[in-house]
Amino acid sequence: MERKTKLILDELAALYPDAQPALKFRSPYELLVAVILSAQCTDERVNKVTEVLFERYNTPQKMLGLTQEQLEKYIFSCGFYRNQAAHILSASLDICEKFGGEVPATLEELKTLAGVGQKTANVVYAVAFGGDAIAVDTHVFRVSNRLGIAEGKTPAKVEEGLCAALPKEEWSKAHHYLIYHGRRVCHSQRPDCANCTLKEHCAYFNNIK
Repeated sequence: MERKTKLILDELAALYPDAQPALKFRSPYELLVAVILSAQCTDERVNKVTEVLFERYNTPQKMLGLTQEQLEKYIFSCGFYRNQAAHILSASLDICEKFGGEVPATLEELKTLAGVGQKTANVVYAVAFGGDAIAVDTHVFRVSNRLGIAEGKTPAKVEEGLCAALPKEEWSKAHHYLIYHGRRVCHSQRPDCANCTLKEHCAYFNNIK
């Protein structure tokens, strides 16, 4: 790992020692559903929606008792609710038919679920099963590019860069560190560079100051 990258990672670890997922879940399946819903929605909103949804529909078997229209009514406030409802039901069906009703624990199998993309699979694999993976959401994408840890025009390219730049055992932790920094300091529109303890190492700051 390059010296600059190590300094950034160490500082992020010091800043956010308690960094953890914001989504609330009690099982790999609940996490999977929550991550699907979070694609175009805040974690806070997702938690409010799933608190109600999971009271009755917290397993793939129970979820398949809903029609798409019924599920849409539960998740309406999450954004692209029609697509999300279709993805949740498709993934639930795959889990029941292909994996005996249990969410698969490998990254390769997670990515075979209908409606589950790379980012969702990475989150579930890392958070629910303790796997080594980096999910690139908007915060991770923005902060990685700005700091210069991993630069790229697509999430896939940034993920590739992060995996190359960071030790494998740090991938999951780094994912949460970068999210926290994006939410609290390195905002999309107005990054708080003045109060950022990483600015000395930041490619974005050193190009704009």
